[in-house]
Amino acid sequence: MAELSQPLPLLTPENRFFWTSGAEGVLRFMRCQDCRTYIHPPQPVCHGCLGSHVAPETVPGGGTVAAFTINHQPWHPAFTPPYALAIVEIDEAPYVRLTTRVVGCAMEEVRIGLRGMFEFEQVEDVWLPIFRANGNG
Repeated sequence: MAELSQPLPLLTPENRFFWTSGAEGVLRFMRCQDCRTYIHPPQPVCHGCLGSHVAPETVPGGGTVAAFTINHQPWHPAFTPPYALAIVEIDEAPYVRLTTRVVGCAMEEVRIGLRGMFEFEQVEDVWLPIFRANGNG
């Protein structure tokens, strides 16, 4: 039996910039051009001021682990346990959080407050943001 591929997001006109900006090595989020609120997941209307003047903007890519789990079960054939999944707050707007894999450290080193940077893993036509721990925090 063939191994199943990793589940991938559906690309839409509203989110394509997010899932493909990793090709340029950058992380982008939608941002209101009026009140400067970051919007994620991407939406055509700002949840801060209800304005529609929104556009993708690049962020430096730093973040902090807000919550995590270490998976020891083989939930999907594409993911070999153990692996860490985390909710990561981006530095520019802690209210914007990404659920992602944590790499670059031992599983026992993953903790709330762990600092790192996003990098990208290309799978087919998307670039998945992956959180690389830097050990600070």
